[in-house]
Formats: sequence, C-alpha cells, structure tokens
Amino acid sequence: MSPGDYAGGVVTIPSGSSLGSIVEQLHREDVIESPVLFRLGVMFLGTQRNLQAGEFQIPARASLSQIAGILSRGRSVAYKVTVPEGTTSWEVVQILRSNPDLTGEIISVPEEGSLLPETYHFERGDKRTDVLERMMKASGDKLDSLWRQRNLNVPLDTPYEALILASIVEKETALEHERPVVAAVFLNRLEKGMRLQADPTVIYGLTLGKEPLGRPLRRSELKQDTPYNSYRRSGLPPTPICNPGAASLEAVLNPIESNFLYFVADGKGGHRFAATLAEHQRNVKAWRNK
Repeated sequence: MSPGDYAGGVVTIPSGSSLGSIVEQLHREDVIESPVLFRLGVMFLGTQRNLQAGEFQIPARASLSQIAGILSRGRSVAYKVTVPEGTTSWEVVQILRSNPDLTGEIISVPEEGSLLPETYHFERGDKRTDVLERMMKASGDKLDSLWRQRNLNVPLDTPYEALILASIVEKETALEHERPVVAAVFLNRLEKGMRLQADPTVIYGLTLGKEPLGRPLRRSELKQDTPYNSYRRSGLPPTPICNPGAASLEAVLNPIESNFLYFVADGKGGHRFAATLAEHQRNVKAWRNK
C-alpha cells in the first residue's frame, strides 16, 4: 500500500457503519484514493471486522495500512476539559454545560467539594454526567488516599473536615509554597479554639459559589451571621466552599510545623505570617501603608 496525498485531519466514523460505508466515507473525504484497494487491503490484513466507530486523527499522507490500523485499534481523538483548583461545583457545571463536545443535561449540581479539579480527557459525544461521575470518583479516591497518609497529630476528626479546611486554604492562597503555611495557621487556630476569620468563607455565605462577589467585602457583611461566617462562628463551616486540589488537601493533612496564628496580604500576591497579634498588627499596618 502506497502513501496518498491526504493532508491529514480528523475523520468521524458513525456507530454501526459497515465496511462498505466506511470505505465510501473515506473516499468521499479524500482520505483514500482507491476504495477497491482499501477494501482488498483490510481483507488481506484481516482487519475488516475490526474497524471501529469513533473520531480518529489520520496523519498526512498516511498509507492505507496505517489508516486501517488506526481505525481497527479504535484510538479515538481525545478531547479534554480542565477544572481549575478552587472552582465551585456550580462553576464546574457551567464549564461542562458550555463544552460543545459533550452531550446530555446536568440536572443537579454536585455537592460542594465532591469534585477533583484536574484535566479530564473524553471522546466527543461523551455525557456530561459521566465526566462528573469521574470527577467525583477521583475526588473520593484522592481524599481517601491522603487521609490514610495523614499526620495523626492533625486536629481533624474526619476526611470531610479535611476537605472543608482544604477548600478554605485553596481560596486563601494561589501560591503552592504558601499552602502548607496557611494550613498550619488554620489548624493552629482550631486547636486553640480561635475563630478562623477567613474572608472566603464569608464570601461563600453570600454567593453560595454561584458567582464571584466582584468587589471587596463590606464591614457589614463581616458582621452578617451566616453558617459560613468564620468571623462570627467558631470551628469549620458546614460544607466546603469550593473544590480543593490535591495540593491543598495534602497541605491540610501534612502541614508544616509552625506557631503562626495570623496572616495578611503582602501586596505582592503573597502573605506575611505572624505568631503574635502584635506582630500581625505591624504587618497589617505595613500592608495598609503600601
């Protein structure tokens, strides 16, 4: 079989296609020059019964035997969807709904924190609900694995508590090296019975993850009593406030050793940490004077 002049591209073979219809389609789309040669070739190779439906990437100038091999191995073109760390479940649903290569309706939003942010590969036409189920399974598997490897001195009683705290850490810092430090601050505060006083929990209480607040918090909102206001209520909020990534879960379950109890933005995308209120107040003053 000699190479043709096909420029390369994606070919979609419908489900239930016969050998004859596949050959006709390949010829119609200029993938093969001779339907007769291709039919004889796949019969000679013994692959005529193995040609599969799906979406296939055919290289430029592929030989007839290469084309037959691609269609018989059934390696369809893989698409992908990326869920950023810290995305809420409502936002994940919007990402999947807007993806034109997925099909089917999503009837309900999964529980907050039940999805693992990651890049997921799929084939065109896969169901959105199937991708969601994969995200939920990945989240459960990752949490179970990290919980088994946790530092036993961490003051958290259940994997779900770890998930809640990891979601707060995720929203507090986007810097990977800061996550174990931020986690240590919150764990230290929990151990001492101090309130977490985390702005992202207050924001979630106002929006429930359905939209960004789009502005700074108001003083009146910090005083507003919701189940998620960690300025007014002790302990953890009732649910996660987003879907945390593996790094934040790891940071919570294996934090660094630290006596830090406070942190404030440093004006450069990171934070200043402090072990005492006096030191924290100096850091706050420095941040306000920037």
